[in-house]
Amino acid sequence: MPTLSPSQSGTWSLSGSRSVVFVPSLPYVPLTRLTLVVPSGGAGVRGVDGAHLADSVVDSFRVADGSTRRLQQLLSLLDYSPLSFRATGPATSVSDAAAEREALFVPPAGVFTWRRHGWPRQLTSLWHAGSYDVMTKGLVMEFEADHGLVTNGTTSAALWQSLLEALAAGDVNTGGYNYALANQAAPESLTIWHDAAVALHVPANTGIAQAPTADGNFPVFSRLRRQVMRGTNPDGTTYADPVQFVAYFNGGDAVHYIPRSSYGIPQSLGCVELNLQDASEAWPYLAYGTIVSVVN
Repeated sequence: MPTLSPSQSGTWSLSGSRSVVFVPSLPYVPLTRLTLVVPSGGAGVRGVDGAHLADSVVDSFRVADGSTRRLQQLLSLLDYSPLSFRATGPATSVSDAAAEREALFVPPAGVFTWRRHGWPRQLTSLWHAGSYDVMTKGLVMEFEADHGLVTNGTTSAALWQSLLEALAAGDVNTGGYNYALANQAAPESLTIWHDAAVALHVPANTGIAQAPTADGNFPVFSRLRRQVMRGTNPDGTTYADPVQFVAYFNGGDAVHYIPRSSYGIPQSLGCVELNLQDASEAWPYLAYGTIVSVVN
């Protein structure tokens, strides 16, 4: 019979005279990469006329990706999402490995509900059940960062497997959910919510006209306690500024501390600048995957 690697228990069978079918004992984890070998020679696969393959056939492929809706359900069940999930029909059981894997492709019906009131509309408008959008990407990044995965916000076999393991172990998030809003309307400010309550509201600087801070919604993808930021000013000169409590959210734009004589007006080259005390308080909330919205 042909072989598949990585190996998994299952059954090979003939289907008619021209097809060989493998049925795994457990559904594969989404995006698992498999290699199929159809053996050659007298001990290999033979045709109905007795002919055999001169050379083995080797092919590789990936299992299809799982359901975005199930991804969102798992992140809710593991308390990474500000929304809870409740099944409205038969729910899967963590003790039924086959059912849990099947649900990755065919999720159970259910409803999502915001756990707490108090979130701003800028965040609530980002949620779309079944859509792999910026908010869902941020939730994935939070989980990836907590579980030693590459923090890129994309699905992978390792992500799906880790989600299943966390669910089976009851390994839920205990850090709550954070959201940041940089408002460029005067006086400019940064507001951070933690579990639907305002945790910080402070003056901030955003980009000047020659280097504006782009409006939009962005997940934090890199965090540094301190660094020297280097680049080119609009007049062509270069800069090398020591900064602290850095959280990158859009290309080279980050929330960070830099010394200024005042805060609350456009002064940066695209970053969201805070004073030292405010930056030190904001940084713990700006974890990987935290959405930073820039408006006005």
